[in-house]
Amino acid sequence: MNSSAQAPPALPPIQVKTIDHVTLVVADLERTRKFYVDLLGMQPTTRPGFNFPGLWFQAGATQIHLILQHDLSGPAGLPMFPPPATAGRVFHFAFEVDDCRAAVEHLKRAGVTVRGGPSLRPDGFVQTWCHDPDGHVVELFSRN
Repeated sequence: MNSSAQAPPALPPIQVKTIDHVTLVVADLERTRKFYVDLLGMQPTTRPGFNFPGLWFQAGATQIHLILQHDLSGPAGLPMFPPPATAGRVFHFAFEVDDCRAAVEHLKRAGVTVRGGPSLRPDGFVQTWCHDPDGHVVELFSRN
């Protein structure tokens, strides 16, 4: 190796602007629609005419894209993480809500198992976790 070779010039970062969407592979579109729309209150939005079934929802500035599991997709859901894995220390995505404590009670009344919380984060936010119908870990948090 030539010690006088110059290193390539450093490239500036790409500068990501925002997260646009999260895509989830699911086993049952209607069951998962009920979770994200009927329970969490996301808004259905227009989905292009792909050649495979799916649904899109709006969650603030971000979209959730569902793909129905098929022979050319990945498997639906994620493996369940056995204890002692802490809910917030596994793959998950988070949504801000107005009142996390009230959301926990709402989840419980809807028959959704709350995986942890509500608990106070070191920054003062309140957080909790649950699973969607396919086992994806969903965090809900609020600023109070």
